[in-house]
Amino acid sequence: MSRLEELLEVASEFSGRDNKHLEELSKELLRAEVVDSENIPADVITMNSRVRLVDLDSKEERIYTLVFPSEANIDENKISILAPIGTAMLGYRVGDTIKWQVPAGTRRLKVKAILYQPESAGDYHL
Repeated sequence: MSRLEELLEVASEFSGRDNKHLEELSKELLRAEVVDSENIPADVITMNSRVRLVDLDSKEERIYTLVFPSEANIDENKISILAPIGTAMLGYRVGDTIKWQVPAGTRRLKVKAILYQPESAGDYHL
């Protein structure tokens, strides 16, 4: 949580463009239930989680890792927390449906599995 708050602070200082994505992440953090890393359920998407999602419209399955902006790499399916889908993913659980607005309408992705979550693996300092 503290790393995400720091990221928001720095990003908002340097972002001269539309800050909507920063506002969305800020809203997500405000309504988050903060727990110690050791107590995060294994089925919750957290930073550095690797997840399998299925697009409910196209039925296409994809695997993504939710990362900080400096680690983002679309060729490796590493999605930044500051990307709209990254912000949308944070905190969802296996079985949940993630909905977010895109220019063409609303996308819907179902969380099929969490393949890796740092907290459940005991990796608390990633």
